[in-house]
Amino acid sequence: MEKKAVSDVHACTLDKIISLCKRRGFVYQASEIYGGQAGAWDYGPLGVEFKRNIQNAWWHYMTQLHDDVIGLDSAIFQHHKTWEASGHVAHFSDPMIDCTECKARFRADQLIEDFCSSHSIVPEKPIDTMSHEEMKQFIDDKQINCPTCGKHNYTAVREFNLMFKTHLGPVATDASLIYLRPETCQGIFTDFKNIVQSNRMKIPFGVAQVGKSFRNEIIFKNFIFRTCEFEQMEMEYFCKPGTDDEIFERWRKERWAFYIKYGISEKNLAWHHHDKLAHYAKDAYDIQYNFPIGFEEIEGIHNRTDFDLSQHAAISGKDMNYIDQDDGNKSYTPYVIETSAGLNRNFLAFLCEAYEEQNVGTDGKEDYRTVLHLHPSLAPVTVAVLPLMKKDGLAEKAKEIRNILKEDFVTDYDQSGTVGKRYRRQDEIGTPFCVTVDYDTLDKDNANFDTVTLRYRDSMEQVRVKVADLTAFIQKAIKETSKN
Repeated sequence: MEKKAVSDVHACTLDKIISLCKRRGFVYQASEIYGGQAGAWDYGPLGVEFKRNIQNAWWHYMTQLHDDVIGLDSAIFQHHKTWEASGHVAHFSDPMIDCTECKARFRADQLIEDFCSSHSIVPEKPIDTMSHEEMKQFIDDKQINCPTCGKHNYTAVREFNLMFKTHLGPVATDASLIYLRPETCQGIFTDFKNIVQSNRMKIPFGVAQVGKSFRNEIIFKNFIFRTCEFEQMEMEYFCKPGTDDEIFERWRKERWAFYIKYGISEKNLAWHHHDKLAHYAKDAYDIQYNFPIGFEEIEGIHNRTDFDLSQHAAISGKDMNYIDQDDGNKSYTPYVIETSAGLNRNFLAFLCEAYEEQNVGTDGKEDYRTVLHLHPSLAPVTVAVLPLMKKDGLAEKAKEIRNILKEDFVTDYDQSGTVGKRYRRQDEIGTPFCVTVDYDTLDKDNANFDTVTLRYRDSMEQVRVKVADLTAFIQKAIKETSKN
């Protein structure tokens, strides 16, 4: 379904997205009645459906369409040595700086980045390669004042570990120390041997996982873009050393194609190559989306080499090698290509991409509608069933049709207000199809007896469809959209 040609389009802003999310039940501020909890958000009735659909689309794309990728759901709580082996205890931190006047706390690199962006300055040295001392010197030389109080009096830059730390059990000892996982992938690595043995997996193969992760961010910003609690959609692809470069490029193409398939315009996507690599990486790219706040990461594709399995073998004392029966029983530690997408950031990206304020007026008149052009597989509601009137048996027939459709689709029923206003409400939440039950539907003497009006969200085109054919008709329309 193509977007309708419009005479005017209003720009999408983050404030508009936030307003729509609360107004229509996509996202609420967590603990709002107590003033809100920073960095935490609740996904409302529409939001939870939308988020689940994105997750299902990713899972379908990664596991169902790839015979060499299987699934896992590992525990949030892992043995604390897991995070020593992964390097998180020693390396997982951000540079922090405090204003001594108002006690506000900032990420030093972000403070510099925001300043450079607002002043059109390109630092001589990339920010992510600066030492703590160089960051502090840059802040002092440029007289970057505190964004909160406007004064310039800072502490030194120091490291802040992002993992949430707690203790398991009633007594807090070193033995009971445990962390909330900052990423989902480590459970895949620690289960590598179990997966190979129980499922008879042969290299190369991948393991996909969706789950919650937790990071004690220094500062939260930009709605759900950066939060302390978020969900990741990760896949670790194990391969023979020497084949990793080719497989790395393959998964870069695959992951780019996923976003195109589900409606992201290629002009709003960009690759960012990491010049400064993480301690585990051989190569790394981010897929960035053009949010209202600019291009930001929605997914990372990393060549993690054999770092993770080698580290877990060294710390645990367990053999993590793979015996390649197809290569003369050669033993080696597999390399890993990782694709790691943020479900929450995907949620925000798909919303921003879909949001549009359209002038659908005719004869020079302005008539704006807010519409989400969501892919039908992602939309929180697939079909809305609307009786033309509440009376004369129309409502009863509409409910009967809804009961038929909800076996296959997420549906909504709305009989409040004019049909035009109901269409607009459905447009605003991204419902791709509206079914209207009118008097012709019930009139046995009419040629349109036992048919309904099916309205397309994007084109606003309306067609008559037999009730008996409705489910198959909508399924075909969704499949055709997925092919385009």
